[in-house]
Amino acid sequence: MMSLSAKNKYYLKRILPFGIIWLAISLLLLWSDYAVLADQSQVDEWVIPITPAIFVFSSVSVFIVGCLVGAIEVFVVNKLFANQSFPKKIIGKFLLYTTVLFILVFILYLIAASIVSKESVFSKSVWNQYVQFFTSITHVSTWVQLLFSLLVSLIFAEVSENLGQNILYNFFTGRYHKPVDENRIFMFVDMKDSTTIAEKLGHKNYFKLLKDYYRSFSDAIIKNYGEVYQYVGDEIVITWNLDDGLIDNRCIQCFFEMKTALEKQTQHFEKKYNTIPNFKAALHFGEVTTGEIGALKKDIFFTGDVLNTTARILGLTTKLKEDFLISEPLSRKLETSEDYSLENLGTKILKGKTKSIQVCAVHYSS
Repeated sequence: MMSLSAKNKYYLKRILPFGIIWLAISLLLLWSDYAVLADQSQVDEWVIPITPAIFVFSSVSVFIVGCLVGAIEVFVVNKLFANQSFPKKIIGKFLLYTTVLFILVFILYLIAASIVSKESVFSKSVWNQYVQFFTSITHVSTWVQLLFSLLVSLIFAEVSENLGQNILYNFFTGRYHKPVDENRIFMFVDMKDSTTIAEKLGHKNYFKLLKDYYRSFSDAIIKNYGEVYQYVGDEIVITWNLDDGLIDNRCIQCFFEMKTALEKQTQHFEKKYNTIPNFKAALHFGEVTTGEIGALKKDIFFTGDVLNTTARILGLTTKLKEDFLISEPLSRKLETSEDYSLENLGTKILKGKTKSIQVCAVHYSS
């Protein structure tokens, strides 16, 4: 059985909540309508009665429509409104999806009416039934339900994108409501010569460069199951659960795929900013305590010596003239690979720490 790739799993996890949200809201409203209109014999003829077949059809249809909206949102619409403010995004998307939903309501009503009457969707009676439905209060009620579902799913999408999908999921499930001890891998990634680049470009263009720079890493991080913990200026912190990060050396592979992705954007950066950004990174693992923190703003927070140590290892990259350093203890847990080689650089004293640590340089095997 063929398994889904990390990228497909990522997109599936972004799209499925749309279908679930739409289905949950529709079932709630369907139950409400059924409670009000318990006597189906007294409803108007254009109101499609709730039969088992119609219940299954409507449930499946709503879920598929929700997933369709999610797919359009993830692959198309979100990119169109990427540089717009939150209100403009919501309004713009709302109007666009309204057009799509109008077409879908038209098609699905004809199919549902055809199922109930057992006539062709092209029959005159089915089309007359749609005309009556279109001019009825039921049609208005249907649109209120659809637009409410759309609004909830779009707000969910925006919150998920801003907080991060995994963080939002952890908040909902309460996974870190109480602090949890975990073993995690952390990668600290720092842009080279960022101060010089910022002075050259000015803060506005430098901000635009950072957006393009971070965007270029997205696929590599997703593909290797990494989670973005923080963006701190020109630094990004990526993390893995220890076992997940070690599978196929994902934590190592992520670095090289980020390098490759950035190199593919060389012409773009040179043309747009007249500069080509590059980066260095450090990897280490250890135990952290993970939990929700904050009074005015909730966040998932990691605390542990591993973060400080990784930051200090990153600080050694300039001194040792290496782009990629990992701790020697982590190197012993990695799988043997022909794609890269490890060079033990010996024991190093880390700034601000009493304990020293062995570090290794990682070199890509060309």
